[in-house]
Parts: sequence; structure tokens; C-alpha cells
Amino acid sequence: MYDHLETAENPESLKRVVIDPVTRVEGHGKVTLLLDEDNHVRQARLHIVEFRGFERFIQGRPYWELPVLVQRLCGICPVSHHLAAAKAIDQVVGVDRLTPAAEKLRRLMHFGQFLQSHALHFFHLATPDLLFGFDSPAGRRNIFAVLKEYPDVGLEGVRMRKYGQEVIRLISGKRIHGSAAIPGGMNKALTVEERDFLLQDIDTVLGWCRNALALIRRVYLANREHHERFGLIRSNFMGLIRDDGAFEIYHGGLRAKDASGRTIFDKLDYRGYTGILREEVRSWSYMKFPYIEALGKENGWYRVGPLARINNCDFIPTPLAEEARQDFLAQGAGGPVHGSLAFHWARMIETLHCAESIRELLHAPELLGTDLVVHGERQPEGVGVIEAPRGTLFHHYQVDENDLVTRANLIVSTTHNNQAMNESIRQVASEYLDGQTITEGLLNHIEVAIRAYDPCLSCATHALGKMPLVIELMDAGGGMLDRLQKRADGTVSR
Repeated sequence: MYDHLETAENPESLKRVVIDPVTRVEGHGKVTLLLDEDNHVRQARLHIVEFRGFERFIQGRPYWELPVLVQRLCGICPVSHHLAAAKAIDQVVGVDRLTPAAEKLRRLMHFGQFLQSHALHFFHLATPDLLFGFDSPAGRRNIFAVLKEYPDVGLEGVRMRKYGQEVIRLISGKRIHGSAAIPGGMNKALTVEERDFLLQDIDTVLGWCRNALALIRRVYLANREHHERFGLIRSNFMGLIRDDGAFEIYHGGLRAKDASGRTIFDKLDYRGYTGILREEVRSWSYMKFPYIEALGKENGWYRVGPLARINNCDFIPTPLAEEARQDFLAQGAGGPVHGSLAFHWARMIETLHCAESIRELLHAPELLGTDLVVHGERQPEGVGVIEAPRGTLFHHYQVDENDLVTRANLIVSTTHNNQAMNESIRQVASEYLDGQTITEGLLNHIEVAIRAYDPCLSCATHALGKMPLVIELMDAGGGMLDRLQKRADGTVSR
């Protein structure tokens, strides 16, 4: 634990170093470091400084708008929000089970989303650090340099993402922000021609996924001690799990394990999440800090996402990904793998699983079915949970007798990892920056630790209410005419 670096004593006497914005992540965030006169790190924080407010925007809207409306939270993982909202609204319209065709279409779209999102992160955002080094010149750390120096790697990454987007387009009509899931089912069947279009390239995509997995395995093990130690923290892990313990990203129960791999809870009905999770608000970030209530704030924080899912499941139900999972876990000497950079390896195992699953679904005869919608008895509330590429995603809605939303609560994937990301940057600051002359390359080490989680910061900031706010009125010359401050406790002053 590095919580002693969350808040420094006498911060006004310390030097302030700011990374603003954190680059090659989705959304906007910054890191502040406070250093003493000998450059020893006394405080390190990841701040999320943008605000979205979706939980309030959607209050008063008809419930059937939600699957389309809430996906505007994000341009990278809109399918995840689309499907989580749809699962919640299924409950509102009294539907517990979709038709086989509708469920397979949703799963296919979800696998396409994972494929494109993981490819985007790994190849566009992470490989510049992994292939060129964390200290390499800043002008070289980008996808264009990857395409120039490793053209096969870069192009396969671009094409993997394109294929995932094509899966989404053929089901929802658009690559981003399409419309497919509706209350109780889906609005369009997949045609034979569309299925065959996807089938013609899936074996090639599967080969690219195996290449990507081999690449991260080779890079990680080539400097194993460094990669295992970098950003190393020990944490609990949480995610969805299938009834038989299999890896699951669309529907299942909640499982959490502690840092040693012991089960905290297992196969819990996610509709009861309010009985196990709490969210803490801290004054210096718009992103909340969730924790497992039974373990308390200090010990109850956890990680979600690829590393958690691979550590938590008993097996992966596709052969190539399962073989890769066993190889990956062998690095943990019988226990969970904790290194933050291992997220990248776990992410590529998931990508391989998605490609295998897409191929299976494309051969399933039910996929082309036209019975797509189920009706039920109207309910006042629904909770939809899904595994988004970045982790477990909760959508919870209450609806009144006029079909209007009266309350919404979203716990977005990146939010779960908030404490873990802060712990990781403090570990890196302590290990690599403490007492050193700060350089751009060293500061990139901090960003590398954050990027390992593939955070989507624009998704994760949605709280509204007692947020602090400062409004400054400036004249044409830059002089301040007026200043209004609203504090976290709701009081306002000039």
C-alpha cells in the first residue's frame, strides 16, 4: 500500500510537478506530484478533471431511450453501455430471458466491441512504450512510428480493430453509436450475406490475435523482472463469472477474490450489488472510489478488467485462449498475477477468446433467427451488468408509472480501478522518480502505469450534486472581474 503518498503534510512548501493531460488514454485526466527540496515524492495523485453528468441528464427521459442515449457516454466502448442499459431495461419490461437469436446477436456485437477496443488500446496506445521503451523520445512514442518500424505489427492491429467495428456495424447499422438492442430483444436480424461477409475473414483475424498474444508474451518475458515489478501492487479482483466458473463477459454472477486468490464472494446476483459495494467521494477527483463494504475502505478496493477476469475465472471456454490462460497463470506461481503491465498480456488473451467466440457464433444456426423480441410484465426497476473491455459495468435505473426515469446509478469500469491506478502511480513514483532529477522520460513512466489499465476517463466521471466548482469572470486584458466558488459541501462564496 502506498496510501502514505495520497496526502502530503504542508503541501504548500513542496514543489509541484503536473502531467496534464495524461496522454494516450481515452478522456482527460492529470497527475500531480509534490516533491520536497531533495526531489523525494511526498504526494502523488491521479485527478479526473472532466465532468459528464449522465446520471442526471437521463432523469425524466422515457426508459426505452436509455440504450441509445447512454452509449453517448463514450466513443470507444459505446456497445458496452448500450448493452448494459438494454439488460437493465429488459428487467423493466419484465423479460428474464431473450430469444436465442437475440442473445447471440448481442453476444456477437459484444465480442466485436472487445476486439476493436482491445486492439485500439494495445496497438495504438500501448505498443509505442512496449516496443521503443518508456524513456524513448516522446516524438517516437506513437502509432505512426510503430507502423514505420514494425509495419506488420501496426497494420495487423489496425485491421483487427476494423474487423471488430465491422461486426458492430452489421448488427447495429453503424460502427459507433448504432442502434440494435431494444427492450426485450434486438431490432434487426443478421442476414446470410452479412454472416458470410464476417466469416470470410475470421480465420485471418484469429491468426492476427495469436500474433498479438505472442508479441506481448515475448516482450513481457524478455525483461521479466522489470515488467513484473513495474507498477506492482497487490489487490482484490472482481468480475462476472459463469455458473460453472467459466470466463464470462455478457451475463453471470459476481465473483471477488483477495490478493492471495481466496474467494471473498462468488456467483452473487448482481442485482444485489448495493449490498456489497460502496462508493467513496474524495474532494480532489470527480471519479469515485468504490470498495467492498465488508472489507472497508482501506482493504476493500479491488481491480476489474482483463487481469481480474483472467485471475478470477476457473477456465476459458475456448481452447486457444484457455491454453494461453494456463501459460499466463504459470507466471504467478500458483496465485494471482499482480503486475500492472500484465494487464496487456491478459488483454491479448481476451482478444484471442473473442475471435474464437465470434467464429463459433457465426457458425451457430440460431444466429440467423428472426424471432427477436420477448414481452413481459412491467417492473419499476432494472439492474444491468456486463463486462466492458475495461471491466465490470453497472447500469441501475428506476422508472415511474409514466415510464420516466426517476433515478439512475452507473458504476463505470474505470471507476472500479480508481484506487488501484492511484496505488500504481505511487509505486512507480516511489520506485523510479524518488530523489531523481525529473525528466520527460521518467514522467512517462507514470503514464505507462495508468495506460496499463486502459482507463476510459470520459466514461468514469458522471457524479453530480456536491461537486466543487469555481467560476471566474475575466476582462479582455486577463484581469479577474469576479470569482464564484462552490465548495464540496455545497456552500457558495465570492
